[in-house]
Amino acid sequence: MSKRIYDYSVKDADMNEVSIGSFKGKVLLVVNVASECGFTYQYEGLQKLYNKYAEDGLEILGFPCNQFKGQEPGSNEEIQFFCTEKYDVSFNIFNKIDVNGDNADPFYDFLKNERPGIMGTKNIKWNFSKFLVNKDGEVIKRYGSTTKPESIESDILKLL
Repeated sequence: MSKRIYDYSVKDADMNEVSIGSFKGKVLLVVNVASECGFTYQYEGLQKLYNKYAEDGLEILGFPCNQFKGQEPGSNEEIQFFCTEKYDVSFNIFNKIDVNGDNADPFYDFLKNERPGIMGTKNIKWNFSKFLVNKDGEVIKRYGSTTKPESIESDILKLL
């Protein structure tokens, strides 16, 4: 039997195991993030969405990744500090991971297989790629880095 999204676990910034199953029944927006990227300003839009819809069941899961031109060089602690100090982030920022290649986190491999990119490409192209997951754990849509969080709001509302 193939794995479902809720079968996966990830590590939080303190390296504690977190089951994706703990988010069952929520709408998830999963994003690979970076602190030194041209798209880093998207933290602001992500936080606005979270502020607006967390009580309705939206969870945003941020996964720092340093695979794109070394734009996330910090430790988990430094990343957490940056997110809270600069963008007042209160959604989940997890352990820094790889999203592509031999060391890609299995959770990200699952997301990429469920919802490939343009022309069937699996690899994440850049920081701030996004996956939208419905309350049943189905990966509904994949968005590229240039898609601003605010422009996903209507898709999120349909799922809440």
